[in-house]
Amino acid sequence: MRKALPIVLLSTLPFPSWAQTPDQAPTIVVTGAGLDLPPGTPAYGSVVIGRERLMDSASGRIENILGDVAGFQQFRRSDSRSANPSSQGVTLRALGGNASSRTLMLLDGVPLADPFFGYIPFGALAPERLSVVRVTRGGGSGAFGSGAVAGTIELASATREQLPDVAVSALYGSRDATEMSATVTPDLGDGYVSLSGRWDRGDGFYTTPRDQRVEASAPAAYDGWSTDIRAVAPLSADSELQFRATLFEDKRTLRFKGADSMSQGQDASIRYVARGAWQVDALAYIQARNFSNIVISSSTFRRTLDQRNTPSTGLGGKVELRPPVGADHVLRIGADTRQASGDMYEDAYNAGIASNPLTSLRHAGGEQWTAGLFAEDDWTLGRLILTAGARADHWTIRNGFYRQVSATTGVASGEDFADRSGWETTGRVGALFQASEAMALRAAAYSGFRLPTLNELYRPFVVFPITTQANAALDPEKLKGVEAGIDLRPARWVTLSATAFYNRLDDAVANVTIDAETRQRRNVDRIVAKGIELTAAAELGDMRLSASYAYSHSRVHAPGEAFDGFTPAQTPRHAASATLAWAPRQGPSLSTTLRYVAKQYEDDLESDVLPDALTLDAVARLPVGHGVTVVARGENLFDETVVTRNAGGSIDLGTPRTLWIGLSFRG
Repeated sequence: MRKALPIVLLSTLPFPSWAQTPDQAPTIVVTGAGLDLPPGTPAYGSVVIGRERLMDSASGRIENILGDVAGFQQFRRSDSRSANPSSQGVTLRALGGNASSRTLMLLDGVPLADPFFGYIPFGALAPERLSVVRVTRGGGSGAFGSGAVAGTIELASATREQLPDVAVSALYGSRDATEMSATVTPDLGDGYVSLSGRWDRGDGFYTTPRDQRVEASAPAAYDGWSTDIRAVAPLSADSELQFRATLFEDKRTLRFKGADSMSQGQDASIRYVARGAWQVDALAYIQARNFSNIVISSSTFRRTLDQRNTPSTGLGGKVELRPPVGADHVLRIGADTRQASGDMYEDAYNAGIASNPLTSLRHAGGEQWTAGLFAEDDWTLGRLILTAGARADHWTIRNGFYRQVSATTGVASGEDFADRSGWETTGRVGALFQASEAMALRAAAYSGFRLPTLNELYRPFVVFPITTQANAALDPEKLKGVEAGIDLRPARWVTLSATAFYNRLDDAVANVTIDAETRQRRNVDRIVAKGIELTAAAELGDMRLSASYAYSHSRVHAPGEAFDGFTPAQTPRHAASATLAWAPRQGPSLSTTLRYVAKQYEDDLESDVLPDALTLDAVARLPVGHGVTVVARGENLFDETVVTRNAGGSIDLGTPRTLWIGLSFRG
């Protein structure tokens, strides 16, 4: 078997699927990747994070690595060790959010968002399993599927060439934390199988500031594991079958003793890729997820809510064809579909009485379904590449309901919500002009849409003392945007990029304040975000530098509302990141990452501020021979106070200084 080039090269270089001479049989090349990226991809200004960076993070968490792309943000500043899982939606370009993802995140073409909540299960995504991450800020839906209103994040699995036969690592960190992972990748015939596992646990830090702690306060302990098996087998000289199955479980404790959450999942996908004259990329997947969460009163420290069971299922698939239409065109046509269903079972308690009695039992749920057709063509005209695509999606929201039964009287109440459906047409166009070897100009315009999640439609929730109501009448969000940029290479070892953008999100779903203790999810007229994104990279000898900065001026337009003209909640105006690494081919290595995020507001009324924060991370590696390396990592070395939540002065904090030491082995 001839091993594949890294996928980061596959995205830019022509790669014949096989070559044959009269004396030879076809050479089988197993890549484990999808089809090559079309030539018009750079028109949308993607940012690529390579495997070297993925393997060299102080936290070992993919969500923190994504922070290298300025403008990337989760609903809260916490990572997956100390955040409530349901708050870990992702977005880009300061379009705000309410914990559901406005960015479409894919792993080998499969959507990752939870079918019910819309959050990303970051605890199941181990960086060592990945080859490359491509972040497209903006860009609309294109051939990706619905949901990409704020951009797309594409994760690709590591190739066989990047995976050693055996890789093991074990680290011990502050507050009795451990991180252990192992991967075994044997060749099987002309294909391979990769089996990996990871376990993370720690006693955690106090998210509550010292002057706000009470007897019931507890550190943010976490305990999570994931296993992943991926198999790639050739079917012919130019086609292969890829299979993946992932199991994960993630347990966390937040703020108070007994405030425990649990998320788990069982995901599987199968993918067929053909690289012949007619290129094909077909995949199907299933997701089985669950979530539970106990809410503790911040005044009586008794249980107020037991979200004991939230099972959900996601089913979907995609078929993309690339017919042979000539050397100057790459035509993509296809269809995709996604179905999501889920239920919420929760029990409410009276926290004001010492006996903490059960007061009511609640059950809510529903289904969503989207199916789309797409076509996109990239046309190369010398130094000019034009790209254009269109989608038509039919969506359905059905079988929505909410039930509540009194635990004392047995009286039932509730509502069945009307089924809804509709069509959305979206598209994108772009142009890339290679003015010289050192300069490229690009421009793009696009549109996209996102259905509200089942969580937004049907599930109210409490972050004590604030109750946020669901809203079964929410309309889909719709985005229109334009951008223009320039890419420069002033020297062989330096690349610079600048992008100016204007995005408008109509019918944006927001948590709207009704009174001091009540919010409701509502569509607001629009959010308008405009700004500038800068990136830079340099490599000189053993030194590497990468940097990113985003300035975003974002405003909510909601005539008649108190927050009209305000900045969307959880949206910073400035964000920056820079990583400097010294990484010789042999011997020790060192990298440091400096990140800055400006102040942002907790709520829609700009009443509670999250101050700005500057953090420094570092990673050092010392090879000691026979494939063994000593690893030292440091997170937030300045021990900066990072405020992640501020509800009327009730504060939560992010990761303090955290130190790690351990060993890794590759053989």
